[in-house]
Amino acid sequence: MLPPRDTTSRDCRRLDGLWDFTFDLGDQGREGQWWRAPLPGRRPMPVPSSYNDLVTEAFERDHVGEVWYQRSVLVPAGWAGARVVLRCDAVAHSGTVWVDDVEVASHVGGYTPFEVDVTDHVTPGEDARITICVDNRLALDTIPPGLVQPVPRADGATGERQAYFHDFFNYSGLHRSVWLYTRPEAHVEAVTVTTTYEPAAGSGAVDYAVRVSGAGETSVRLLDGDGVPVAAAAGARGQLVLERARPWQPGSRDTAHLYRLEVTHGGDVYPLDIGVRSVSVVGNQFLINGKPFVFKGFGMHEDLALRGKAHDDVRMVRDFALLAWIGANSFRTSHYPYADEVLDHADREGIVVISETAATGLHLSLNAMTGVPMQDTFKPGGIDERTQAAHLQAVRELIARDAHHPSVVMWSLANEPNTAEPAARTYFEPIVALARELDPSRPLTIVNVGGTEPETDTVAELVDVICLNRYFGWYFRSGDLTAAEVTLEDELRRWLGQYGKPVLITEFGADAVAGLHSLPPRMWSEEFQTDLIAMSVRVFRRNEGVIGEHVWNFADFMTAEQYHRVVGNRKGVFTREREPKAVAFTLRDLWAPE
Repeated sequence: MLPPRDTTSRDCRRLDGLWDFTFDLGDQGREGQWWRAPLPGRRPMPVPSSYNDLVTEAFERDHVGEVWYQRSVLVPAGWAGARVVLRCDAVAHSGTVWVDDVEVASHVGGYTPFEVDVTDHVTPGEDARITICVDNRLALDTIPPGLVQPVPRADGATGERQAYFHDFFNYSGLHRSVWLYTRPEAHVEAVTVTTTYEPAAGSGAVDYAVRVSGAGETSVRLLDGDGVPVAAAAGARGQLVLERARPWQPGSRDTAHLYRLEVTHGGDVYPLDIGVRSVSVVGNQFLINGKPFVFKGFGMHEDLALRGKAHDDVRMVRDFALLAWIGANSFRTSHYPYADEVLDHADREGIVVISETAATGLHLSLNAMTGVPMQDTFKPGGIDERTQAAHLQAVRELIARDAHHPSVVMWSLANEPNTAEPAARTYFEPIVALARELDPSRPLTIVNVGGTEPETDTVAELVDVICLNRYFGWYFRSGDLTAAEVTLEDELRRWLGQYGKPVLITEFGADAVAGLHSLPPRMWSEEFQTDLIAMSVRVFRRNEGVIGEHVWNFADFMTAEQYHRVVGNRKGVFTREREPKAVAFTLRDLWAPE
């Protein structure tokens, strides 16, 4: 799905701002057909935002079920004769959309966009009423999964509680922009791009495939950073060859060279920024443009006070400035696809990205604190073929949206599933096969949870890179960094020896409350966090085949209320306000250019 772009043939309108909003506390909205009139009990709500942190009542912050958004939009008179498209960048976790009295779209999945042609439902020069019903409920057949549980109330009634298996707050709402945009009758619908780069020859190639709608001729041309054409071709499928290519290289905006691929079909012109680069796994090395790449960075969250999980350019720019300051070169979109704007910025800034589906929480035996009984995960009635169908769709939507980004070098298909269960292999085999079919150019991974060891894992053979989340010294060997160092090194060597694949540490770290100090270092202090991370990095550097480290987490973030969380997860190297803890300066020294 192509992101909205203003071009000579397209006109885009963000519908960001204050919308009318109301809670559907009794599931009355659909029966009452609330989309047909102004919303009852409406109040203003900004879009994009998470509504949870913008209310003052606990029952609203923790609301389970549907909420409603509505606004009227003047459709420009100049849009007469064009196709008009309504697009939602992210509706968490599912949404239904009406234009005036007509239902036009529905979508399940809170982190990928959906759109619909609404030309027949709007009139240029007149207002259109747009209503979006958002449902935050999760079930065992959604990605991510969850359970809605009954809970007693003081008045004797039975309420509902959303139990979810991911360790970050279940924010909801219209988290990213809503758009109206135009395109011609004959237009470009999708563009698939795969690039290669030959370092020895300095040459590159761009393989492209264009899907179009309507009659007309299709052509492409490639422009360099100065807008000068360097290659061109006719037809909806082909290859552009660059004898002297400027590769997209990680490192900085100076090395991250971008070309512009300009696609024309009929009267439609669509530009897409791309980078020419190659990614491969050879032996126990991860190669970008033929050179070994060592990951230095973080697992991150789209999370900020008041905004929740809403996309925010201010947060994004600050986060990338801190990545540059600390010497990081990469991050994982833990544990869901990030906003289009973030990947665009990574492309420009030369930051490498592991893009992850929202498949986290596929390990039901970890979730005793949610009230869900300890149980096997992959079985009928648990994580089963219904979940797998949702998971497959999540992979399709992720790759369709993000495959043109040069910054994205690997797909993460899940975070911390219970891959020690034999049934996990049956569950993941078709998911891995689909990802390889959709994008054979990028390596794949499934992030392994602590406690699943090389001898018991059932899916490591399916993937290209073994990614490990390991908390020795925190959850395991708690407080004893001497024992943790020995245990961590022993397990790493077994992974490296058994599979002969590169190993990336995608999570390690410790909670630290900013300003809490201790001598000698104790758990929860800044000193203990610093010592644990420094010890872990020493172990990683001693073991050939470990291709880098992603600290958990970039910044403190909000979670559900739990006795082992102090107003959220405090494993951030930076506070939730993006100020450094002591460990940030240690990492800056460890990641300084050699």
